[in-house]
Amino acid sequence: MASTDITVSGLSRVGAENAEYLISKIRTIPGFPKEGILFRDFMPVLADARAFGVLLDALEAALPVNRHDFDVVAGLEARGFLFGPALAARLGKGFIAVRKAGKLPPDTVSQNYDLEYGQAAVEIETSAVHEGERVLIVDDLIATGGTANAASTLIEKCGGKVAGFSFVMELTGIDGMKSLQGYPASSLITMPA
Repeated sequence: MASTDITVSGLSRVGAENAEYLISKIRTIPGFPKEGILFRDFMPVLADARAFGVLLDALEAALPVNRHDFDVVAGLEARGFLFGPALAARLGKGFIAVRKAGKLPPDTVSQNYDLEYGQAAVEIETSAVHEGERVLIVDDLIATGGTANAASTLIEKCGGKVAGFSFVMELTGIDGMKSLQGYPASSLITMPA
């Protein structure tokens, strides 16, 4: 099913033709994982060389801060792992994996966060972030901001500084961007929750 309710925001920086092409690759699947939910699947973007290139161009063009204002990119599991390292390499930066709980060896820092149906946790290795290191946090989607805020807390617990947030998709009507404590943030496209 094609997505017709997607609004271009930061994606406009790569031109209308490229923006439309990338959006054409995002699938909307109604009723998944449960009735009343519209699942936004951007995996077809990654399977298409042109669309993936447009995605990386757009993420770079829409950075919420200057590329010289952060030292490393942190990607949130799982889809932040798919384009986060590519963006980091393109920018000449390292990459930090923010994992779901229980996926890393024992020396980790953990942060719980609320979900609409319970709680979850994310972790990073205790040595992943260096004191004073400036970190750009990336993920595919921001909804409530719970995971993004948990990641920022982890970065700060380890002595790092959050430089900003970069998202591919933003669900509107949930106020996830407003929950980011005033940090600079960008998204490429918006759509209703």
